Amino acid sequence: MATLLQTTTFFNTVQTNKKNCNSLFIKKTPHLINLEGGRVQFSFSPRRNGVTVSAISSSPGNLSPLINEDIPNLLNKVTVFDLDGREIVISDLWKDRKAVVAFARHFGCVLCRKRADYLASAKDKMDKAGVALVLIGPGSVDQAKVFAEQTKFRGEVYADPTYSSYEAFSFVSGISTTFTPKAGLKIIQLYMEGYRQDWGLSFEKDTRTRGG
Repeated sequence: MATLLQTTTFFNTVQTNKKNCNSLFIKKTPHLINLEGGRVQFSFSPRRNGVTVSAISSSPGNLSPLINEDIPNLLNKVTVFDLDGREIVISDLWKDRKAVVAFARHFGCVLCRKRADYLASAKDKMDKAGVALVLIGPGSVDQAKVFAEQTKFRGEVYADPTYSSYEAFSFVSGISTTFTPKAGLKIIQLYMEGYRQDWGLSFEKDTRTRGG
């Protein structure tokens, strides 16, 4: 599972460097974006064989580097579901198009909802650039539908009920790594801004036992 929200990017070879970077990069290849607002900058090398994937936790002191040359092969076996319940191989989401792909901690996460709004605010620019906006969350199709209805997210929403994509990326899970004092302060701030956690979704069995 993701740490509040993990960041990953697909290119020929990708590495992440911890650095203050709030810009939204639209490249010619799919990106997986940190919705929770971690500080990440992407650097690219021209090597064409394989994909190196890295991720950085937005929680202070919890850096979670992911470097696994097998991830592209693993993702070819991972499936997610659209809001109509259709099963899709996750790599098909960017196979024939450019895409920004974001992973939510879970569909009830208030921090994820804020960052989903941030991404959606750039959708017009993405549309002009021919880039699709995609959000994937761990949970059921019904949970994904609730998220889409509550947030009015302007991109595509997909459910990963088996958590297989999160396991492929080895995203960090557990309360001790995802709910930190800094995250608590952010939640208070977002409540003051009018955002709300969906505690019903947050405390459903699968989310409690496997989420975040």
